[in-house]
Amino acid sequence: MSRKPVSKKTAEVRTGSAARSRGAGGREKEAPRGEVRQGVQWVTVDEDNEGQRVDNFLLAQLRGVPKSIIYRIVRKGEVRINKGRVKPDTRLKAGDQVRIPPVTRKEKPEQAAPGSRVQGVMESAVVFENDQMLVVNKPSGIAVHGGSGLSFGLIEVLRSARPSAKFLELVHRLDRDTSGLVMVAKKRSALRYLQDELRQKRIRKRYHALVAGEWSASVDRVDAPLLRYEMPNGERRVKVDESGKASLTTFRCLDGYAGYSLVEASPITGRTHQIRVHSAWAGHPIAGDDKYMDDVSLKAFRAIGGQRLMLHARALEFSLPVSGEPMRLEAPYDDAFNDVIRKLSGRRKGTGQ
Repeated sequence: MSRKPVSKKTAEVRTGSAARSRGAGGREKEAPRGEVRQGVQWVTVDEDNEGQRVDNFLLAQLRGVPKSIIYRIVRKGEVRINKGRVKPDTRLKAGDQVRIPPVTRKEKPEQAAPGSRVQGVMESAVVFENDQMLVVNKPSGIAVHGGSGLSFGLIEVLRSARPSAKFLELVHRLDRDTSGLVMVAKKRSALRYLQDELRQKRIRKRYHALVAGEWSASVDRVDAPLLRYEMPNGERRVKVDESGKASLTTFRCLDGYAGYSLVEASPITGRTHQIRVHSAWAGHPIAGDDKYMDDVSLKAFRAIGGQRLMLHARALEFSLPVSGEPMRLEAPYDDAFNDVIRKLSGRRKGTGQ
């Protein structure tokens, strides 16, 4: 009986699988509890991964495998490109054949999947999309990613709603309680482009914030260094401190009410909680901010029906990946933000109402 010849590629995959699965005496060798073993992989580099370093490529391919193991298999020559040995900083080219040796990784614990309702909410929040990227008007109260006790966030919901998507990654982040525009890359090349645009400060972000007090027109910028620190309970906070990182936010007053002002804030740098801390440093904490607003002011805001942090990523100005076409996107306020503004509109400053 004739048999089909086995290709070298197929033979290597089978050999790798056998080597990892059988111990002495030919008996099956099971992976330790909580771990899974993976045989030899051959991966063809596509155009989207061209120019990427081998170590970063492997980190993406072998999620859950410690960095120390990845660098060890490269150093030992077990990772090959077109049959040749490589170094961690070797750059990939489209069409390269990457051999990834057998590895053991931790088994991912089973997590609750986002339901169809939350998937629908996130899909309906997409305000722009093309082949390279999409932009979402993130609701307040939803984190951009899971972790810290959260089963899932915006990016996990999008991946669950789009199981056929090969690549979906956050370009930047928003605080959980901040609503507004978030960019998500659909290709690695788009992610690199947009993140470089952010580093070069060629992407403009404009936020709207309702702050306590009457904002002075003379305060158009806050240039104060910010330092991250942890509270005794482990909560992350930020404060103005000379030993912190240089930070700059520009401000413009849009409207005034009795006891509050609506301002536009543009972060020139991108520090954690930057707008929130700079607003508070200027004497005007953002309404509803339970981290940086004093208890009396927070209680007064709750008394008028305020339930959320009044910070919204209103607009984005950027150039599209590949085409370079300039884009300007705006996201409307949600109902909770709008309700507060409507209530305050009847209490304009100087009306005595």
